[in-house]
Amino acid sequence: MRLPLAEHGYGAHPAVLPPDDPTRHDNDAVPMPVRLALYRKMQEMRLFEKRAYDLFMRQLVKGTTHLSLGMEAIAAGFGVAMRSDDLTFATYRGHAHTLARGVPMTPVLAELLGRANGLMGGKGGSMHLTSVKHGVLGSYAIIGAHLTIANGAAWSAQYRGSGQVTTCFFGDGTTNIGAFHEALNYAAVFQLPIVFVCENNLYMEYTATADITAVPRPAADRASAYGLDPIVVDGNDADDVYQNATAAIQRARAGGGPSLIEAVTYRHGGHSRADPGKYRPADEIEAWMKYDPITVYRGRLLRLGVDQASIDRIDQDVTAEVEKATEEAVAGELPSPAAAMTDLWADGGSSWRN
Repeated sequence: MRLPLAEHGYGAHPAVLPPDDPTRHDNDAVPMPVRLALYRKMQEMRLFEKRAYDLFMRQLVKGTTHLSLGMEAIAAGFGVAMRSDDLTFATYRGHAHTLARGVPMTPVLAELLGRANGLMGGKGGSMHLTSVKHGVLGSYAIIGAHLTIANGAAWSAQYRGSGQVTTCFFGDGTTNIGAFHEALNYAAVFQLPIVFVCENNLYMEYTATADITAVPRPAADRASAYGLDPIVVDGNDADDVYQNATAAIQRARAGGGPSLIEAVTYRHGGHSRADPGKYRPADEIEAWMKYDPITVYRGRLLRLGVDQASIDRIDQDVTAEVEKATEEAVAGELPSPAAAMTDLWADGGSSWRN
């Protein structure tokens, strides 16, 4: 589904407001089992990150965290649409994308705590989550760095004829980075099986994207320069994301080349835990908080006939899952000092020169 930009109804900076009709995707052709999976995924991400925040405030999380609270519909929509052997590249705001691919909560939470039972033995922390087994080929802290690496993974799949599709997620600020344009050009020239997804939460760290970007839609308005369609989706509506993700992934798998999708969303908090987010207009924050993706989706499920008890059971199951993961992560041992010398590319010596 490729919607004209004007139909999305977003306002202009300084107060960029969400759509005013949360029911407009109620009748889209999304099967109910898929809808229930989307809701569960979003709840897993929401409750996991709330717990991560609580543990951070208890000074148990090592380093900072960049949460996706309010942005869960994007990760959920793509996670449900992808094949199990497809590949994901994410930014440092990667908890949700990691969970979306089926990585269990315990090793992810333990990794945030720097424990030996963490996803990478406590070495990567919040900003570098990776699980090759689940197709998550890394969360990257350098803005835009992973787009060209994601092209490499897509090219490998194309060369091997594996049918795998790469999805590469990045923020709106990345669209003003050279690697964004290099990656799009390369993917278009070689018709790579990759879907680039701009998670446009309207702010580049502390600066409104509209203040320093020459076009209103930082990703979609540049798509035509590389022969791609300008696709804009409601990043707070899981059905809209899922349908567009499914179409783009199927197109890439069939040899139709890359897509660029701009998903408009809003983070509930600041850029990271060190940022109170006071630079955003109060009316903008209020409007987007009301347009919460989980609230939107819970309302849709009820309107479509899902009983409240069934929704409550999903919430209870996910809550129990988070509690179990918390117990297991907190109980994890700290890494031994010897672990610091494992999984290294080099030992610091000069032998590599030979």
